[in-house]
Amino acid sequence: MANLQVSGIIEKMTGKDKDFRYMATSDLLNELNKESFKLDPDLEMKLSSIILKQLDDVAGDVSGLAVKCLAPLVKKVGEERIVEMANKLCEKLLHGKDQHRDTASIALRTVVAQVAPSLAPSILVTLTPQMIGGISGQGMSAGIKCECLEIMCDVVQKYGSLMANDHDKLLNALLLQLGCNQATVRKKTVTCIASLASSLSDDLLAKATAQVVKNLSNKNAKSEITRTNIQMIGALSRSVGYRFGTHLGNTVPVLISYCTSASENDEELREYSLQALESFLLRCPRDISPYCDEILSLTLEYISYDPNFTDNMDEDTDDETHEDEEDDESANDYTDDEDASWKVRRAAAKCLAGVIVSRSEMISKVYQEACPKLIDRFKEREENVKMDVFNTFIDLLRQTGNVTKGQTDTDESSAKWLLKQEVSKIVKSINRQLREKSVKTKVGAFSVLRELVVVLPDCLADHIGSLVPGIERALNDKSSTSNLKIEALVFTKLVLASHAPSVFHPYIKALSSPVLAAVGERYYKVTAEALRVCGELVRVVRPSTQGMGFDFKPFVHPIYHAIMSRLTNQDQDQEVKECAITCMGLVISTFGDQLGAELSSCLPVLVDRMGNEITRLTAVKAFAVIATSPLHIDLSCVLDHLIAELTGFLRKANRVLRQATLITMNTLVTAYGDKIDSDAYEVIVVELSSLICVSDLHMTALALELCCTLMTGKSCSENISLAVRNKVLPQALTLVKSPLLQGQALLALQGFFEALVYHANTSFYTLLDSLLSCAKHSPQSGGVPKQALYSIAQCVAVLCLAAGDENCSSTVKMLIEILKDDSGTNSAKQHLALLSIGEIGRRKDLSAHTGIETIVIESFQSPFEEIKSAASYALGNIAIGNLSNYLPFILNQIDNQQKKQYILLHSLKEVIVRQSVDKADFQNSSVEKILALLFNHCESGEEGVRNVVAECLGKMALIEPEKLVPALKVRTTSPAAFTRATVVTAVKYSVVERPEKLDEIIFPEISSFLMLIKDGDRHVRRAAVSALSTFAHYKPNLIKGLLSELLPLLYDQTVIKKELIRTVDLGPFKHVVDDGLELRKAAFECVFTLLDSCLDQLNPSSFIIPFLKSGLEDHYDLKMICHLILSLLADKCPSAVLAVLDSLVEPLQKTINFKPKQDAVKQEHDRNEDMIRSALRAISSLDRISGVDYSHKFKSLVAEMKRSEPLWGKYQTIRNE
Repeated sequence: MANLQVSGIIEKMTGKDKDFRYMATSDLLNELNKESFKLDPDLEMKLSSIILKQLDDVAGDVSGLAVKCLAPLVKKVGEERIVEMANKLCEKLLHGKDQHRDTASIALRTVVAQVAPSLAPSILVTLTPQMIGGISGQGMSAGIKCECLEIMCDVVQKYGSLMANDHDKLLNALLLQLGCNQATVRKKTVTCIASLASSLSDDLLAKATAQVVKNLSNKNAKSEITRTNIQMIGALSRSVGYRFGTHLGNTVPVLISYCTSASENDEELREYSLQALESFLLRCPRDISPYCDEILSLTLEYISYDPNFTDNMDEDTDDETHEDEEDDESANDYTDDEDASWKVRRAAAKCLAGVIVSRSEMISKVYQEACPKLIDRFKEREENVKMDVFNTFIDLLRQTGNVTKGQTDTDESSAKWLLKQEVSKIVKSINRQLREKSVKTKVGAFSVLRELVVVLPDCLADHIGSLVPGIERALNDKSSTSNLKIEALVFTKLVLASHAPSVFHPYIKALSSPVLAAVGERYYKVTAEALRVCGELVRVVRPSTQGMGFDFKPFVHPIYHAIMSRLTNQDQDQEVKECAITCMGLVISTFGDQLGAELSSCLPVLVDRMGNEITRLTAVKAFAVIATSPLHIDLSCVLDHLIAELTGFLRKANRVLRQATLITMNTLVTAYGDKIDSDAYEVIVVELSSLICVSDLHMTALALELCCTLMTGKSCSENISLAVRNKVLPQALTLVKSPLLQGQALLALQGFFEALVYHANTSFYTLLDSLLSCAKHSPQSGGVPKQALYSIAQCVAVLCLAAGDENCSSTVKMLIEILKDDSGTNSAKQHLALLSIGEIGRRKDLSAHTGIETIVIESFQSPFEEIKSAASYALGNIAIGNLSNYLPFILNQIDNQQKKQYILLHSLKEVIVRQSVDKADFQNSSVEKILALLFNHCESGEEGVRNVVAECLGKMALIEPEKLVPALKVRTTSPAAFTRATVVTAVKYSVVERPEKLDEIIFPEISSFLMLIKDGDRHVRRAAVSALSTFAHYKPNLIKGLLSELLPLLYDQTVIKKELIRTVDLGPFKHVVDDGLELRKAAFECVFTLLDSCLDQLNPSSFIIPFLKSGLEDHYDLKMICHLILSLLADKCPSAVLAVLDSLVEPLQKTINFKPKQDAVKQEHDRNEDMIRSALRAISSLDRISGVDYSHKFKSLVAEMKRSEPLWGKYQTIRNE
């Protein structure tokens, strides 16, 4: 039936009437697009023939439809028919009539685009030789050559790797066309060679490059041919990325030579040269290194290249008071339509940006040499170039932020310090731009200022006065666009938030008027930003309630009325509503004492907003701000309604809303507890009991803190105490048994038990018994986890101290009795008793209990390891309570009890760690004895002992740095490897986040310890790598000067060392052991930390290849770390990753396609799934890099993932995380 219908259509397609032919061709197109449409061989032949014939139809719309019919037809006919059609189309293109050539070309490109990949080789065999003939054949017109070049461009992009045998012949034909006289042919040739380059072998790529360089060396060539060859070099570099690096030695000097020696009018040649150099910088960062200084000088020379214009204006005569310069003659009035020098300046600006983003190690040099020039070029007369100059300067500021993360701006060699010296020049130059007529220029100027404040938050304190007029103009000028107003407001908000309030006080009147006017703007984004600025303005106008000599009262009511008009308006965007609520909360909190009459009208509106699901959360947070106000705002008109609403929110499913509600309630109860009805409290307590659970510890902590506030408040009644005991206490006793309890939730739980005894009249002994019972073994739940016992012990200690000395003493006696009852059957009971004694002893001197230390030390004999550990913990903590009494006892025991040394060393560690945290000193005699004892155990054969000793020495170094640092340094040259490893590990433990006296003492000696990274013993090397990683994380400034020496040594530790791989013969089978695995893992982790904290000292390109690449193919654990490193590099150094992306695709592809053996256990399958997800995260990070599309290998990887439904599903989930 379908075939009969098609036969009728074919008949009409050959008719004389043009309309009949058009309708018939349209019907055929509809039929071909149907999934169910099938063709027999006879019909295939007829259709192919008729459609090819229709391509020559005199009616253009008919031939256009025939081309469209080819797309579905190619998918439905066989290989023989497709080859036949391709041949006929080639014939039409190469030898047909001129008027049919365009149609034949489009048809051929359609066939190439739609043919199935499995049939592509058959078409390429016939198509490629004919196209090569069309490109290089004698007598071929420029039109034919252009069509053939476009078709071959499509072919090599899609099937370049399938036609390797034709690469040489095709390349030869294309290279000849670079010297063609027609510009269009040369242009399309450049595009075609660039498309072909990504699939060329290294040898053919070298051949292509050599030919182009040879063409360039011909000084007699026409200038347009030279320009084409320079374009070709840039296009090759962009196409093949890092692979072009080996050819830079031949190409860079040629480009620089042409750039400097070109004639004055040859701007395009200079532009193309600079564009090629920019491509090298971004795609070949490792190989371009020797030329970076020369390129930097070149960009600085040409960024101001303007031979047709001389700027006689002297910027130094500019004064900020000359605000009306718009009518004066300036550089911007000069125009010359034939002047193309702006192209050179734009290319130079972009090339300089390439230096900045790809060479983080050159940032200081860029500041010294390029920064003044860039600031000077803000005066650029061509607006598009000016935007590129602004963007380049923004790149410089962002790179400064990246490489100086965590650094101060006091170091004279740091980029931040260098930037600080230029601030006044930047502001002066930007102020001139803010007085320009162009809106685009002003938007760019505010973008620069915004980025400047992000990098140097307090740098504009001395320049606010000069910037305010520019902000005023941007907000008040009728010609200002919404985009300009938003940029000005965002900058104003940032600058208000990052500077001291007193800086702005002279300019509040000038700033507030345009900002409050912007609050009334119609466009919601402007209004929302203006409201956010108002929030900062409120803080600035009245930074404290004590008064600062600034009269804020004239600004209170204008700000209030502007915000109130937005708050009461219901018909507006959600963003505006939320900003108005937040801002009104700040206004009431800050100006409440000046808004007596107005409070009764605005507070009910805020409470009303809590009834709306969209604005509910924002309103709750606004009341938290109001409740914490030092002005004690009168909330009596809304308090009952407010508490009722908030209590209802505790039952809502929205977790964020419940958290905000708990915080707000806590502040309200603290400030207005005596004004809240006690019945409301009882309802709150009931609601709180349902929020206390181990599955949400953050919510639990907030709920317990609110409970404590309720119990400690003035309005705490017996009913409230009873409700807490009945409803909340059972939940708390369940919670304390959880092994997950930690952090803020544990502290809140301790405060809860303390409040129960202090304020809620709860029996101490009842509570104590309940807590101790938590540790009992039950048939249903089994034993209590070890971590839970520590939580219970801390709660017991807090409870005892809250109950007074008498109760505390009796509890300790009871715990001692438990220890004496050495039945050996209930280890949990003894375990808890020891931990509780330790927790109490740490908080209180227990020397009144004679012999407690000997009773504790007897538990060292226990057959249970957890009891021994708890006894060690208890002994150390008891000693903290009274050092003079118990420390000598511990030291004596370590000397005399050889078998118990490890456990006793743990007790000593508890003492030393606590002293280092509390910054307490030991007696001199004790220090000498401790050090002698610790150094004696440095060579211990037990790794556990050495680790404890190292931690003790590290923490002792914080207490006595003058003694420890020299003593540790001496032992770095010890013949015993264990000693060297121990002292380096000790240095690692001495590094803490807070500033310490130790820092300045150890700084000159750090290299003695870290240079052990080249030690002959792998344990010492691993300890040194771990120490370097810790320094990089906590104190990067201490090691930056050493990184040039350390990095090559560190990278070497990431390489597989064959001498560390051994085979263990286990009889039936052999097992391979890699002793270097842990060292490599530590080295990669160290690199990850360094990339995060010391990026300005690293050259990522030298690490990615070969070290990161080898890590991506290494052991499972290392692959996971390398995926993280790759994601970090993709974010921070995208150009370095992009340059070598093709070589990273293969290891990632192997990882995501790896399948475990059929007999693999579940753990292996789970581990492989984790590995695949890790690799997909890295691929997701790579996919976000701008310019990743240049890598055909990466594109084919993503295409392959799309074809695998399970893999693509996982990838999409990761993308959406």
